Amino acid sequence: MCGRYATTASTSDLVAAFDAALAEDDASKIANPSYNVAPTTTVPVILERASRTDPDSHEDSEPEVVRQLRALRWGLVPSWAKDPGIGSRMINARSETLTEKPSFKAAAARRRCILPAAGFFEWTKDPDGEKLPYFMHDPDSAILGFAGLYELWPDPGKAKDDPDRWLWTTTVITRPATDALGHIHDRTPVIVTPDLRDDWLDCTSGKPSVARDLLDSLPEPHLVPYRVSTDVNSVRNNRSDLIEPL
Repeated sequence: MCGRYATTASTSDLVAAFDAALAEDDASKIANPSYNVAPTTTVPVILERASRTDPDSHEDSEPEVVRQLRALRWGLVPSWAKDPGIGSRMINARSETLTEKPSFKAAAARRRCILPAAGFFEWTKDPDGEKLPYFMHDPDSAILGFAGLYELWPDPGKAKDDPDRWLWTTTVITRPATDALGHIHDRTPVIVTPDLRDDWLDCTSGKPSVARDLLDSLPEPHLVPYRVSTDVNSVRNNRSDLIEPL
């Protein structure tokens, strides 16, 4: 699973790297950098949505699809969920089954996204049972793009015209790890290569099979792991040295 990661690029760097526009009112919600991102916290996400129709326009035209940088809560809450607390158990989606499971199928077809990251953490145990953290990163790329899904959950306790009625949430897609990372953990986030980011974010087809084909075409990441301080074990710690090698 991917249960902790780091996102260190500034908002302006993310806008430039992904050719995105910062969503209105989301600037203050994005806490960058964050060196110890934990589930249920707010994270930066890249996605594409149709822009709102101009009420003064009389043209019968299709709304423009805009690539946006938004702030979403990590832990996907399906639109049909009765309780948003389910999100804490849905921080990851397995690539092998996400186009079949009801929790992810609709999002895989229509709501794909990318979570920018500098890298992620995984743990092994020493002979005494102590958890030893490693940071997985790409030395040739400062900003990775985790493949993700997002959902909008309507809060039944809020009026339909309440701007805070919709809860935006996201999940990280994972796959089996078979390269040098496999000895640390058996799964790794799916990383969208720069040449396939446009295809991954384009959900105009509305077909789960498109997501399936894209996942099958994405190469396995070749990341470098190194030991980091056990201070990262506590979510209360969030400092730049947490991603520095010992």
